[in-house]
Amino acid sequence: MSYIGSTPTTQSFIAGTDYFNGNGSTTAFTLSRPVVSVNDIQAVVNNVVQVPNDAYNVSGNTITFTSAPSSGTGNVYVRYLSTTTQSITPSQNTVSYSTWNSNLQNQTFAFKNRIINGDMTIDQRNNGASVTANTTNTVFSVDRWKLYATQNNRYTAQQNAGSVTPPAGFTNYLGITSSSAYSITNADYFDVVHQIEGFNVADLGWGTVNAQTVTLSFWVRSSLTGTFGGGFTNSSYARSYPFSYTINAANTWEYKTITVAGDTTGTWLTNQNRGIEISFGLGNGSDNSATAGSWTSGWKPSSTGAVSVVGTNGATFYITGVQLEKGTAATSYDYLPYSTELQLCQRYYQVFYPAAQELIYNEDNGAPSKFWQLYLPVPMRATPTATYSSGMTGGTVVGLPGTVSSLSLTSASVNRVSTRVTMSTGGGSANLVYHCDSFANDSVGLSSEL
Repeated sequence: MSYIGSTPTTQSFIAGTDYFNGNGSTTAFTLSRPVVSVNDIQAVVNNVVQVPNDAYNVSGNTITFTSAPSSGTGNVYVRYLSTTTQSITPSQNTVSYSTWNSNLQNQTFAFKNRIINGDMTIDQRNNGASVTANTTNTVFSVDRWKLYATQNNRYTAQQNAGSVTPPAGFTNYLGITSSSAYSITNADYFDVVHQIEGFNVADLGWGTVNAQTVTLSFWVRSSLTGTFGGGFTNSSYARSYPFSYTINAANTWEYKTITVAGDTTGTWLTNQNRGIEISFGLGNGSDNSATAGSWTSGWKPSSTGAVSVVGTNGATFYITGVQLEKGTAATSYDYLPYSTELQLCQRYYQVFYPAAQELIYNEDNGAPSKFWQLYLPVPMRATPTATYSSGMTGGTVVGLPGTVSSLSLTSASVNRVSTRVTMSTGGGSANLVYHCDSFANDSVGLSSEL
């Protein structure tokens, strides 16, 4: 049985009998368990039941007879009748996660983690393929994890890069590999970033006197050792909290925790836009780093003097189990069902896979007057942009002349997208619906990232 606070000194009744040998002189005998009252036992001497308080008393696990029982083998015995349960109320603010029974610590509490896809399981864009960071700062590796860089081709990112065994309890990780030995300048930054929507951190009260403390925890592994850096920043990059952590052994998974007192100043969004950005530094110049452990102005995604992963050709940096939660202690990772994690990711990015027959509405016989409606399974954060796979052009629409020459987004909402399907030639009857068989092996990427 698990307990919060102190463990009761006695629990529940367990039957039993203790036997003793009288010798005519001994009056005190040691019981096998402590009792609270003489009413919890029955004492028998030479098959005669003794009267409590008159013939004997008890204190803890000692029974003392008024007169010494006569000599005999097993002629004194004590039956246990009950055990009084003692309940203990912990003092205020004395129960914390660290004092819980280990079974309770291993339980998860759904949605305590503000990080989406912290276990790096969802990879809709790349399906496990490697991507290269560039200066557009728009490249994503696994879902919700973005790559920042001031130089092109300095590092790659891939789900399970290097195929090492993840830490216990995880099956995936995000792997970063340096592509060169680059010497960073003052203005450089190279970071892997997670952006959290304001709605999901509104309760933290950052930017107010009621700002809550949070704890960041994660598993990390690198071919390099030393002090690494990261940071918390707001949406306007006007407030930052650089942090540092140490990797002690190369190529070994290590568990790290960072506790941050919430910022009481600055503007921290609590709507559908970016609330908090968390960065893990891979190499940052002096312009983009600051002393770890305190709030500062400007965008400082890493700490001063942190290890530069991009500074060593072939260096690796692997991370998983990233969790951000309210409070001063890191708790067990908040595992979610795969379908739930996927739906959380699809609010920001989702891939629509057409069916074997997609319906095309022909408004009139003009070449660009054909429209395809997509209804999304998960409403998105904001009106998305659309990227159509190259194989969607060149196919045909049954009943219409020509081939598909281009597709473009004409209008959209958070749960529906209207695509203009331009044919190579006009035709067809106005206000009729045709079907297209050629989209079945293609896809539409829809993005409303922060």
